[in-house]
Amino acid sequence: MRMIKPRAFFLAVAFLCVCFMGYAFYAEHFLELTPCPLCMLQRGAILLILALCLVAAAHNPKGRVGWKVYGTLGLLFAALGASISGRHVWLQSLPEDLVPACAPSLEYMLDVFPLGEMLSTILMTSGECADIDWVFLGLSMPAWTLIWFVIFGLVLTYAGWAYRSRTT
Repeated sequence: MRMIKPRAFFLAVAFLCVCFMGYAFYAEHFLELTPCPLCMLQRGAILLILALCLVAAAHNPKGRVGWKVYGTLGLLFAALGASISGRHVWLQSLPEDLVPACAPSLEYMLDVFPLGEMLSTILMTSGECADIDWVFLGLSMPAWTLIWFVIFGLVLTYAGWAYRSRTT
């Protein structure tokens, strides 16, 4: 059985990230779905994975250690995205009376709050993130994003840690 090369894995994941960002912009601008603060953080995690994959594919290290570093970073970025998506899915599953208060707008928080306080506010409040505006096959967009972050984590870890050949 022929093993798929890590560079191909990283390029494929980068392509998927571009597709996901494209759909996010399509949903925002054509379907007129306004992204909540947690959606914006999930986009940031996708962009981190995209950047990592492009760097890994361009660098194409010749040794095992380089690929393991990329695989580990990919797992960490995917775990970050999965934790944000998981929080979002959890907020959507809460009964209406238990949903936390809404946060100020993201633009306001970017202008006024320090970064740490802004992230804390988004993660601990963001009641507007509990709204479900989009469903496909019974799952909301954050649920699908969570599934894809888990897939990305598995694929990136595999690509980084399964490196065997010196010619990739």
